[in-house]
Amino acid sequence: MLYVGSTEPLSRDAIDLINALSKAFAIAYSRYEDFVKLEQAKAEIESAMKELKATQSQLIQSEKMASLGELTAGIAHEIQNPLNFVNNFSEVSKELIDEVKSERAKINGERDEKLEEEILNDIASNLDKINHHGKRADAIVKGMLAHSRTSSGKKEPTDLNALCDEYLRLAYHGLKAKDAAFAATFQFIPDKNLPKVSVVSQEIGRVLLNLLNNAFYAVNERSKKGEPGHTPEVILKTATAGGYVQISVEDNGGGIPESIREKIFQPFFTTKPTGEGTGLGLSLSYDIVMAHGGELRVETKEGDGTVFIIKLTGISN
Repeated sequence: MLYVGSTEPLSRDAIDLINALSKAFAIAYSRYEDFVKLEQAKAEIESAMKELKATQSQLIQSEKMASLGELTAGIAHEIQNPLNFVNNFSEVSKELIDEVKSERAKINGERDEKLEEEILNDIASNLDKINHHGKRADAIVKGMLAHSRTSSGKKEPTDLNALCDEYLRLAYHGLKAKDAAFAATFQFIPDKNLPKVSVVSQEIGRVLLNLLNNAFYAVNERSKKGEPGHTPEVILKTATAGGYVQISVEDNGGGIPESIREKIFQPFFTTKPTGEGTGLGLSLSYDIVMAHGGELRVETKEGDGTVFIIKLTGISN
């Protein structure tokens, strides 16, 4: 286009100039094409990242809701037990009152005052039991309301023995609610001299619930194999050592194969069947413990059980 309208033949210098400009344009256009492709690839990557983050958020929410469902089932069972006592003792007391009324309706010579006294004592005893179990249900509700409040992220001195005992029973009853055939023994071995530790109790509770659910799941899966002499058992312990508090969750399930031990804390990795786990439980638990300045590790032997150990600093004076 530099020589449009020219009537003279192009000189060698003019041709060289045109060739040079042609090469420069080709290079510039090629770079432009590369830039366009790069921008397109960048847009595709950004779109994929947005989708991945959205999916991750959904899965994390799904994991939280699954934990909430298990926790709710456990709470329901915990409350149901004292309520059954309240209902039963109330019904029995009503029957005893009817007996007293019937006895008092008799003429003086036929009334058995000793029997009346025994019945009244039974009623008083039943009322004490109703009061006891009513307070127990009230304590469970108040305790869980405290844990269900939105976490401020503020660490507070916490009685880990009480927290462990509470979540151990909730985990067991939660799984029992999902599977009526589920059965396992469990025990809590607390360090009675355990000091309070500054933690976000809701978050550590979530870690305990996840580890205990996994432990009960592992022993239940092994028990399905019908091994002679095997009794499914989960043991929860607390201890103080070297300036930190230790919580261990031990099970006698099938253990973790060596080939996957390095993957268990990775997000989305799970050994459970499709639909039974998102693979975020251990990953979130690990992150929570690390955020507390602690440590979460595992000791396991394939075919012979697993122990998850939580180490926490922040002992309160």
